[in-house]
Amino acid sequence: MQRTVCIFVAIAMFAVLLSGCGGQQSADVIKLGANLEMTGNNATFGQSASNGAKLAIKEVNAKGGVLGKQLSLVVADNKSEAAEAANAMQKLITQDKVAAVIAPIASSSVIAGAQVNMDNKVLAISPTASNPKVTVDPNTGKVRDYLFRAAFIDPFQGSVMANFATKTLTAKKAALYIDNSSDYAKGLGQFFKETFVKNGGTIVAEEAYLAKDTDFKATLTKLKAANPDVIFVPGYYQEVGMIIKQGRELGLNAPFLGGDGWDSAKLPEIAGGQALNNTYFANHYSPDDNSPAIKSFVEAYKKEYGQTPDAFAALAYDATMMVIESIKRANSPDPVKIKDELAKTKDYPAVSGIITLNATHDAVKSAVIIEMKDGKQTFKEKINP
Repeated sequence: MQRTVCIFVAIAMFAVLLSGCGGQQSADVIKLGANLEMTGNNATFGQSASNGAKLAIKEVNAKGGVLGKQLSLVVADNKSEAAEAANAMQKLITQDKVAAVIAPIASSSVIAGAQVNMDNKVLAISPTASNPKVTVDPNTGKVRDYLFRAAFIDPFQGSVMANFATKTLTAKKAALYIDNSSDYAKGLGQFFKETFVKNGGTIVAEEAYLAKDTDFKATLTKLKAANPDVIFVPGYYQEVGMIIKQGRELGLNAPFLGGDGWDSAKLPEIAGGQALNNTYFANHYSPDDNSPAIKSFVEAYKKEYGQTPDAFAALAYDATMMVIESIKRANSPDPVKIKDELAKTKDYPAVSGIITLNATHDAVKSAVIIEMKDGKQTFKEKINP
């Protein structure tokens, strides 16, 4: 009996040891994770980002990989929901045992999973999340050691659009229409407002909506009555498309302005090409830019996926390459060493521009203004930090 118990205990201990090794990096593969919006309201963002990350890994693997190993990407669908993003981050880190994670697109979703990264000491780098709270904990004022981004932050993006409104469009009066369920939209609205007022402009109306709303006509009627020179709508493409469509139907002809959340091929499908005339948004890159790096990336992406890459594809490609370069510099797939090297990123020649990560792990880089013409994006101008 005693011998049987000992054998049972030995088997149980062996099983525990095996379970603890599940998903560990194998001898010839380094696993990276991607916690993305593959379905749900922001699905086009996640799909583009997934494509960009996969292209980066394919190109690196074709050249022999990293540290003599091939790279693999484990994609987890956060369903465009903050709670699901936290669960996806937990799975990627504790079950799949990835060395680093390409974080969600939406700021709210990155923030939701941030504690998972901190507790497990595995970095997450978001391609585009731009709310300051992504990398700096608002409760403590401290930098989140394991959170990074390949994007500029909302204070810069908001000021870019406010300066464009007052200086290029000579607007004196602005209305704000904010997605009140989004940290991204609320932050961007705040920084636009501060700069617009500082430039001598007046905010004549402020209204709010929620993600997944579909009828905006009552509020748009109020905005029209305020007679603004411009209307700033820093939301995501699904609602923005409906807002612009319904606004034009009501005779609201003022320019609509927004941020990078507009960047989707679905936007003209929802709003209609004509309705989008006289609209502008800030973005991280334009495929029409003549930069050699952008031309090369666009060509490779089109060859791989048969379509022009949007900013989410470009920045996910950049974020993945930044992680890979950090693995090379660390000479190790150890998550803590990768994090330490990523924090040192300086003057990295990314597709979306020269990137330096500052003390708060935010990308210092240029922005571009995109003008919509008959449903197509056109490069308007580039703004340097």
